[in-house]
Amino acid sequence: MMTTFVPAANSGLSNKFNAGLARKFRNLFKPRDLFLHDGKSLRRFTIGAKVQMAAAAALVLILAWSVVATVTAFHAMNSDVARMEAEVDRMQSEVVAIRVAVNERAGELERRQAFLTTMLSGHASAAQLSHQLPRQLATPTNAAALAMTSSFDRVDAMQLAVAERAQEITRQRYSRTASALRAVGVEPARIHAAAAFGMGGPFEPMDGAGDNADPRFRQLFASWRALDQLEQGAASIPSARPIAIANFTSGYGVRSDPFRGRAAMHAGIDLAGPIGTPIYATADGIVGRSEYNSGGYGNLVEINHGPGIQTRYGHLSQRIAQPGQRVRRGQLIGLMGSTGRSTGSHLHYEVRIDGRAVNPIPFMQPANSLAALNRPVAVGGPAGGGR
Repeated sequence: MMTTFVPAANSGLSNKFNAGLARKFRNLFKPRDLFLHDGKSLRRFTIGAKVQMAAAAALVLILAWSVVATVTAFHAMNSDVARMEAEVDRMQSEVVAIRVAVNERAGELERRQAFLTTMLSGHASAAQLSHQLPRQLATPTNAAALAMTSSFDRVDAMQLAVAERAQEITRQRYSRTASALRAVGVEPARIHAAAAFGMGGPFEPMDGAGDNADPRFRQLFASWRALDQLEQGAASIPSARPIAIANFTSGYGVRSDPFRGRAAMHAGIDLAGPIGTPIYATADGIVGRSEYNSGGYGNLVEINHGPGIQTRYGHLSQRIAQPGQRVRRGQLIGLMGSTGRSTGSHLHYEVRIDGRAVNPIPFMQPANSLAALNRPVAVGGPAGGGR
């Protein structure tokens, strides 16, 4: 075991230093005399060292308590400030969430309204509606934002009711149009196949809803587009009379040939009238042929209407429509005559589907609207429904 020895000289210095401090401390709290004069007499008060030390100790305690209290209050204040800052941040985030949710919901309601207005206007295009197709919005996760956007629920319900009604009307119109086409032997699938034929090109996405479209409005758009295709296709289906007023002189089918007197196939119908009677296109289309035909038609105008459908107008005295010309239903395309294999002034009118002649009567307005006569005049046409 080792013992540490402190040199005597150092011990003496330390004792002297401590004695000096004690002396200074005693001098600091030595008894003090206070004199108080009240105007009549002079009084003397003596404050002893112990009283002074007690007062000093009390003051030190008060100061220490003040420091501790101040530090504690400062920390508490900092904690409160942090909590307040966190609460402010939360409130700001909530306000931002509410603003974003409300703006998105209001914007989408406006987009829906524009979509419905365009669709119901009757002048919409597929590209325009595709661009306006409403998006599907996610439900806000913020409770305050959800509560705020719920104020739009009534408008939302009204728009959905309009969309459902539009869907119902679209389906009804599609069904009626399809039935009318089937009545003349044209299947709706033929129209849709023709609309989809020959499509392509580079992919250029639009600014519409795209893959994020609201499924309810996407379905409505699909129904509208199918109807639009069908109605546009129907505009190319012969459905009018080629002559305003005419005499029905020969029907479609097997008949006695006016030149040979034996049974032969008549590929169209004959409508008689004066030379120069106006002949009109019975549907929209593009003129394929406008020429003199030596196979029996004489002056012939042939119009292609799309989906494999053609009409032919024979025996004309004058051809007005020219090859490649786009014509509309009711547009003047020629004048009645008796050219080619004909016994008199009349129009030989045909409807062909995929090159095969069919009965034109179902494609025309009701037969009783024609001035039908029973005398066999002005008949003719190619011998075998030919070229």
